[in-house]
Amino acid sequence: MNNQIKLKGALRSYLQACLYLGIALILIDGGLYFLDLRAGFAVSIFLVIYYVVLLALYFYNKPIILNELVSFATEYGQIQRQLLKELDLPYALLDDNGKVIWSNWSFDEIVHKEKYRKTITSAFPDITKEKLPSDIDETELAFEYEGSEFTAKMKKISLADMAENSDIINEDGYNGFLVALFLYDESALRIALRELDNQSLAIGMIYLDNYEEALDSMEDVGRSILIALIDRKINKYIASMDGICKKLEKDKYLIILRKQSVVQLQANRFDILEDVKTVNSGNEMAVTLSIGIGLEGLSYAQNYEFARASIDLALGRGGDQAVVKTPDNIHYYGGKSQQMEKNTKVKARVKSQALAEIINSKDTIIIMGHRMADVDSFGAAVGVWRIAKSMRRKAYIVVNEESSSVKPLLDLFRGNSAYEEDMIVNSQKALELELSNAALVVVDVNKPSITECPELLHKCKSIVVLDHHRQGTETIENATLSYVETYASSACEMVSELLQYIGGGIKLRSEEADCMYAGMLIDTNNFMTKTGVRTFEAAAFLRRCGADVTRVRKLFRENVLEYKVKADVVSQAEIYRQHYAISVCHAENLDNPTVLGAQAANELLNIQGTKASFVLTDYMGTIFVSARSIDEVNVQIITERMGGGGHLTVAGCQFENCSIAEGIAKVKQTIDQMIEEGEL
Repeated sequence: MNNQIKLKGALRSYLQACLYLGIALILIDGGLYFLDLRAGFAVSIFLVIYYVVLLALYFYNKPIILNELVSFATEYGQIQRQLLKELDLPYALLDDNGKVIWSNWSFDEIVHKEKYRKTITSAFPDITKEKLPSDIDETELAFEYEGSEFTAKMKKISLADMAENSDIINEDGYNGFLVALFLYDESALRIALRELDNQSLAIGMIYLDNYEEALDSMEDVGRSILIALIDRKINKYIASMDGICKKLEKDKYLIILRKQSVVQLQANRFDILEDVKTVNSGNEMAVTLSIGIGLEGLSYAQNYEFARASIDLALGRGGDQAVVKTPDNIHYYGGKSQQMEKNTKVKARVKSQALAEIINSKDTIIIMGHRMADVDSFGAAVGVWRIAKSMRRKAYIVVNEESSSVKPLLDLFRGNSAYEEDMIVNSQKALELELSNAALVVVDVNKPSITECPELLHKCKSIVVLDHHRQGTETIENATLSYVETYASSACEMVSELLQYIGGGIKLRSEEADCMYAGMLIDTNNFMTKTGVRTFEAAAFLRRCGADVTRVRKLFRENVLEYKVKADVVSQAEIYRQHYAISVCHAENLDNPTVLGAQAANELLNIQGTKASFVLTDYMGTIFVSARSIDEVNVQIITERMGGGGHLTVAGCQFENCSIAEGIAKVKQTIDQMIEEGEL
C-alpha cells in the first residue's frame, strides 16, 4: 500500500533536495577534472559513497516516513471527529427524508437521547420534511423547544458532487443529498432584543375634546378645581406607566412612554378614557379625551409624526378614543360615546370662506358623493352646486346609479327649465370634461375607494372634502380643504351652514331646499337620532328657503311591497346574545333593496332590549350589511372589524363573494370576539 502512495507538494521537494544537491556536485566535479585530475577523482569517489548512502537511506526511511504520515493523518481525522463530536454547537446529519444519521453530543443532549436516529420531526415538530432545503442550498427556521428559542440552519450537501471525487460511489445520475443541521440557541439574544424593543420610546398626545364646553357648563368657582382634577388624573395615570407627561396648552398634553407601557395601555384598552369621565366638580358635561400614540418608527421624529396623525384620526372619528399608529397598522380603542356638538360656528364660517376662495379660482366645479348615492349625498351635492352657480361657475353633479330613493329628487331637476340639461352627469362624461382648472368637491364620504368616480381624485388638483362620517384608515389624501365634522347629523346640515356664511346672500330654490331637507330627514331618522341645536337651526334655514315638509314627506312614501318587506325583516329577526338583532332583507324584485335594509335596521331598534341591529341584503352579488344602534353600542367599530365604517349609531359594510349564511356567521363571530375582548 505504501508503494502506491505518492508524495507531492512541499514534503516531496524537501525529501528530494539532497538528490538535487548531488547533481550540482557532479557538475562541479566535472569542472575539477580540467583543473586538477587528482582532486576530480577524489570528489568522484566521495560522490559515489554519497549516493550509495543517500539512496540507502531514502529507500529505507521512505516506508517509515509514509507510515508516520498515515498514522498522523489517521490520528488527525480522529481528532477532527472528536472535536466535532464535542462541539458545543448542536450538529446533526440528516438524509433526504429527514432521518438523523449522525449527531454530536450537544445535539444528543438537547433531545435527551444518545445516538438519536429517528426523524428530525419527531424531536422538533416544527422541522418538517417539507421545510428541508430540497430546492435551495440553505434555509433557516426559527422555532421554540422546551422553553428555549432556536434557529435551525440547514445546508444541503449533494451526494452527486461527492460521487465525482470518490472511488467508491460510482452511480451515474445519483441525485440524493444529505442535510447538515445546525441548531443555534438564541433565547438570550431574543430576550435582549425584546427587552430593547420594549424599552424603545413611544410619543403620544392627549387632547381634551370638550374642554371649553365642559367649563361653560359650570360655575366659575369650580372651573379651576375641575382643571386641577383632570391634570392630576392624567399625570398620575401616565406616571403609573413610568411615563412623562407635559402640558403644552390648556387642553393639550405631550406624553413619552416606553413601548411596553403602550402595550399595557392597549391590554387595559386605555381605561383612562373612562376614568377621566368620572371627574366631576359641578360640571354638567363629562370631559372626554382623545389620545394619539406613535411607535416603532425609525426615529423619534417619525414617532412624533405618527402621534400627530393618530390624534388627527382620533379627533376626526369623533374623539373619546385612542389611536395607536405604527408603520404597518393603526389600532383604535374606545370611541363609545357620541361627540358633543360644538356651539360655536366659527369653524363653519372659516371653512365657508375657504370654499368660496377655491370655487372663485376655478372655472369648473365637479361635485360627487359616494357610490349608490343616497338622499343625503345628493342633497349636499345640490347645495354645493348652488354655491358654485351663485359664483357663476360651471358645475356638474356626478351620479351613476339612480336608486329608488334618489329618483324622486332627480326628477325635480330633469326637464326643469330652470336647470341645465347637463347638471347631472355620469363618471364617463365627468372624465371627458376639461379638468385642467377644475375643483372636485366630495360630499358625504371621505373614503376614496367608495366615491362615485375615484379616477377624478387623481385628475383634479384641487379637492374639497365635506363629510360627517368618522374617518378610518383610508382617507382622501392631499385635500386642499377638508371639513369633516362627526358631530353633524348629515352632510346636508354641514352644507346648509356653509350656505349661510357664503357672501352674496345665496337664495335656494324650493327644489334645492327640499333635497337638502330630505337628506337631513333621512339621516336623522325623522330628527330622532344625532340631532342637536345646529341640526334644527339648519332645518329652520332650509324651511325659510322654501323647503316644504309635506312635499318632502310625499316624496318618500313607500309602496305596499316595500312596507311588507320591512315588516318581514322585523318578523324574521333573530335576537343574538340577548341584545343584537340580526335579520335578512329579501327584496330581489325591488329597485333599491339596500335602502330598505337600512330602514328595517332602524325599525329593529324599536324592539325592547335591542342595543344594535344588523340587516343583511344580497344585492348584485354583494352582501350589504346595515348596522344601527341608539347609544349603547358603537356600531362603527363593529363594522370596521368587518371592513366597513360609518358613525357611532349608523354604519355598514359589504361582503364580497359571500352567502347570506356566511355573512350572518361573520357578524356573529365579530360580536363574539369583541365581547370577549371587552370592546362591547
